[in-house]
Amino acid sequence: MNLRVLLVEDDPELRTTLREVMRVEGYEVAPAASLADARTQFSHAQAQGQERRAFDLVVLDLGLPDGEGRDFLATVRHQSACPVLIVSARHDDSQKIGLLDAGADDYLVKPFSAGELLARMRVALRHRGRRIESALTCFSGHGVEIDLARRAVVRDGRPVHLTPNELTLLAALVRNTGRVVTHRQLLSEVWGPGHAADTHYLRLYMAQLRAKLEAEPANPQLLLTETGVGYRLAEER
Repeated sequence: MNLRVLLVEDDPELRTTLREVMRVEGYEVAPAASLADARTQFSHAQAQGQERRAFDLVVLDLGLPDGEGRDFLATVRHQSACPVLIVSARHDDSQKIGLLDAGADDYLVKPFSAGELLARMRVALRHRGRRIESALTCFSGHGVEIDLARRAVVRDGRPVHLTPNELTLLAALVRNTGRVVTHRQLLSEVWGPGHAADTHYLRLYMAQLRAKLEAEPANPQLLLTETGVGYRLAEER
């Protein structure tokens, strides 16, 4: 089961970028653009009887359009022990110390690299007893080169453009290279648990991926079907 992250960030471009970076790494991400949205999503996830389980980690910006991220930190600490990672352009030491003393697990100053953010997320989760290793994010074989961290896919030396959903689907297979990933797992990772039975999505997107990555899409050697179960990314022989 993927770890759930509540990403609270009001900048739409950065929010989209961070969401895709986390999704490629295997996290299930719920984005929130405001303090009110964050509080609503967090409270619903914490409430008993909710279909969605509680969040495993919160990534929190400080400057939100309807309030301060510090106020949401207090809300989280009142309801949960899940780790909170602050991301902010503010670099005043006294503020950092105050937020860490108030219950934040870490403080990351913008701008930062995707790799550093993911590493600090893993550290914060490990401090809560969740052993998280860096995901497999590179693949080379069958004429295809994939670097998920750089969001780069190359076939026969030429860059290949993938849509966000295509890249997320491919990422799930790369992280499990050589192993079967079930239909349900792929649907949940790419489109969410509510689409776990929509196997027609998978057939459509897998056909699109094969058209872009396979030398002979009708006779795939890279993106293999495991009939009745799921799909597998073939290791290079």
